Amino acid sequence: MIETHPFEIFVPPNAKYLILGSFAAKEAMRENPEYDPAYDWYYGTRRNQFWSILAAVYNMELRDKQRKQEFFTRLGIGIGDIIYQVERDKDSSLDYYLKNPAYNKDAIAHAINNNPIHTIFFTSRFVEKRFRREFKEIIKPHPTIDLIALPSPSTRYARMSLEEKIARYKELLPEFV
Repeated sequence: MIETHPFEIFVPPNAKYLILGSFAAKEAMRENPEYDPAYDWYYGTRRNQFWSILAAVYNMELRDKQRKQEFFTRLGIGIGDIIYQVERDKDSSLDYYLKNPAYNKDAIAHAINNNPIHTIFFTSRFVEKRFRREFKEIIKPHPTIDLIALPSPSTRYARMSLEEKIARYKELLPEFV
């Protein structure tokens, strides 16, 4: 079954940063028996530490979609996924099991071409590698954009502790002024 991403890319006016992941977890898909209505925006599963990491980095609560969007707007951060449509193998949310992807090229190209983006962060090395391969014609005219892989916020990525991930995100993400 082909799944279409449930969230639109979010890019506030004059965004300077873009965070890109792969594709939404199965819990975000209304047609999936494991659908979780609490998963209302990017990286919202209990297995994903993304928002916990950001809450620690910036010392603030980011509990709902509205607060997250307001916060990203103040920081000039956009967020999206590189895959727009995909088939899941083994009913899994793991990137490895995402098959026959249709990439989110138009939305990401629009974000890059219409904003002063100077850094793109990736939520894993997997996403960074796919982006460099599949989006090379889009990024080519923008050689000054930094491409940086963050430690994966997945709890499955156990090479780093949560505390180590927080420290690394603090080093890499923009300061909140």
